[in-house]
Amino acid sequence: MHDDHPSLTLATFAAGLRFEDIPAPVIRRAEDLFLDWFGSALAGKTGKPVQIIESFARRMGPQDGPSEVLALRRKTSPLFAAMVNAAASHYVEQDDVHNGSVFHPATVVFPVALAVAQSLGASGRELLAACVAGYEVGIRVGEFLGRSHYKIFHTTGTAGSLAAAATVGCLLKLTPEQMLHAFGSAGTQAAGLWEFLRDAADSKQLHTAHAASTGLMAAYIASEGFTGARRILEGAQGMGAGMSRDADPAKLVAGLGQRWALAETSFKFHASCRHTHPAADALLQVLAAHGLKAEDVAQVTTRVHQGAIDVLGPVVDPKTVHQAKFSMGTVLGLAAVFGNAGLKEFDESFRDPRVIAFRDKVEMVLDEEVDNAYPARWIGKVTVRTVDGRSFDGRVDEPKGDPGNTLSREELEAKALRLAQFSDAASPAELRAVFARIWDLEHCDRIDTLLAAR
Repeated sequence: MHDDHPSLTLATFAAGLRFEDIPAPVIRRAEDLFLDWFGSALAGKTGKPVQIIESFARRMGPQDGPSEVLALRRKTSPLFAAMVNAAASHYVEQDDVHNGSVFHPATVVFPVALAVAQSLGASGRELLAACVAGYEVGIRVGEFLGRSHYKIFHTTGTAGSLAAAATVGCLLKLTPEQMLHAFGSAGTQAAGLWEFLRDAADSKQLHTAHAASTGLMAAYIASEGFTGARRILEGAQGMGAGMSRDADPAKLVAGLGQRWALAETSFKFHASCRHTHPAADALLQVLAAHGLKAEDVAQVTTRVHQGAIDVLGPVVDPKTVHQAKFSMGTVLGLAAVFGNAGLKEFDESFRDPRVIAFRDKVEMVLDEEVDNAYPARWIGKVTVRTVDGRSFDGRVDEPKGDPGNTLSREELEAKALRLAQFSDAASPAELRAVFARIWDLEHCDRIDTLLAAR
């Protein structure tokens, strides 16, 4: 433990992590998260931003290689495979999220882990250990950067670069000193701003593609002696100084090797921004408990944390499916009208007049209890007023998908099957074969192709 140098402590942990060091329940959870990510990577196949990034990869990268672009059934270099898979897995808003860091780890960790493991011929154990390293580093960097960072910066783009570097560095077996330099190179390239939401721009997929590719590059060049800032996180001109007003270096190293942050990560149930999920669950609770339909509702007040207002507030009249996933009113409207805010509902119905009518009945107000609990806990509170003058309150303390209200392996498989069906990226039989391999990663001697060419 280097008390005066948290970046080095974190780098030493990531460089030294091995499969045997990780408790079995954490390994099982890593397998769950990998399968969940795999479904999202397939579902993003048809997204315009994904197709454009894939077109760029085809023009700039090799036409063959050791690493697979999952949804496209082709192979290329690790760099371009990781880039496309990272973009694809963040498109349909179904990838995982860690509450306390407000960070989506899977979409930056698993793309580089799979691409590099396939390139190196690494084992399943090496892959899993590297993924755990990536989660532990990325989550702690997100927590270190704090709430003020998230107000402006998309943490998955910023902390994601460090998470990807840790993952690849672990697979490359970097020394602690090399890992520290990889962190420095990743951190100086870290980027991602929320402004894109106001324009329904395509930047969110660019953020994950960039984080994955810069983290991968940072680890590889560090392996050859390229140096980076030694205090990129906590230094006087580092990420904390430049990107946060409440950065806390102690959070970078708290509980390393005892607290496994990966196990705290949540799965997504609704196909929308996670900030909408607590309210959606609370609304569904009220509708079910009192036998209400969408047309019975006159007004919904969602009681939320400031982060939800910051991210969702600018989206008033969504113009695209992706922008609609950041509209609290649209998400609640789909849930109320169809009983579910899934991929199909967004794709076909986000402009449905019934959904728009419900959207305009929804307001967000800052709630002190909810805001104080956030980001450690994402509480859902709604007040529903009916057209006949009644009022009902709903509350959810753990939204569906949180560790205390998690998805079973059967539910995860069913979710992945739905995601692949949505994009027609793989058949159920192909998926079930991959599921079996993911559940047995621990005994895989060499990571090779998951989906055969069509």
